[in-house]
Amino acid sequence: MAAQRPLGRPRATGAAMHGLGLVLLGLVIVLLQAVPAVQCSRSAESRSNSLRIVGSILSPVKVYVKLDHSSPHILCVTNHLRNSELIDPIFRWKGPHGYLSSENSSVQISPAGTLIFEHFSSDLSGVYTCSLVYKLIAEQPDKRLTIKYHIYAYSDPQYYYELTAKYHAAPCNSLHNTSFGKTLLQILSKLVADLSCEVSLIKSKCHHVKMQRGGLQDEMFFTFSVMCLETEDNKLCSQRACDVPHRLNEAKNLIEKFFKREVEIRKESSEPLPEIYYIEGTLQMVWVDRCYPGYGMSAVRHPDCPECCVVCSPRSYNPSDGIHCLQCDTSLIYGATTC
Repeated sequence: MAAQRPLGRPRATGAAMHGLGLVLLGLVIVLLQAVPAVQCSRSAESRSNSLRIVGSILSPVKVYVKLDHSSPHILCVTNHLRNSELIDPIFRWKGPHGYLSSENSSVQISPAGTLIFEHFSSDLSGVYTCSLVYKLIAEQPDKRLTIKYHIYAYSDPQYYYELTAKYHAAPCNSLHNTSFGKTLLQILSKLVADLSCEVSLIKSKCHHVKMQRGGLQDEMFFTFSVMCLETEDNKLCSQRACDVPHRLNEAKNLIEKFFKREVEIRKESSEPLPEIYYIEGTLQMVWVDRCYPGYGMSAVRHPDCPECCVVCSPRSYNPSDGIHCLQCDTSLIYGATTC
């Protein structure tokens, strides 16, 4: 049975009107080209380099180190001893893989016993212990202190928007629908390119839809992802303008304006409807968080880093790009992706 079209303004069909639909989309993109480009750079990790973490004798102190970055300065003292003069102190650090020394290219230990990691990776995560031997008065016997840190690798969540929209379509067996989907993807990608964002087509499918009090019509269901990339180091911008969430919301605003303006132009036009056109009100954009495999979010386990993708601890794993580490009693490593 042939698909029935809704009554109303005449609809043109055929390759010519398919081309008209692409021209309409092209016009929308031109109207939005006045949006200025945003040039960004990755923010320097200067705060980590200047931050100093002090230990505790009561419980291990949790430290979060961004993946592939330098750690804060991790001190082998408590708050009580930090401002005290220590006589003949001896510091010795031990990690998950044995005792540490500055001979390791990823580890630095200062003469004052401060531990610093370079280019931190998930396999460096674990419990670290500093043994401190010292005197407060030269004539007194040695005092001994053991301080524990639990150090975790983390990464920022990979934010993206999932975009869905419906279009009146050519007959479902028409190649025009496929061609139109490719062109729509190119236009949306161009729209957000200056924000260092990209659009990817997740899926597209044509369906026969039974209308209320009407017949059947063909509709294309599109699903896209919109995500922002890490930006080049040689470009400057304000900190806020560089943030991925900020740029992602800018991309969202541009895309919403795109679809809104397409509807306005179509309503203002006296030309017949193109063969393929956007169905007003069907655009939806949903914010999605995801973590790399082997990482997950947990505000309960990591209250000091609730929005971080923290490496999964032993007895847990994350096999995909979800946001939670799942229980796995047989997993013995940090960052497990299988159970």
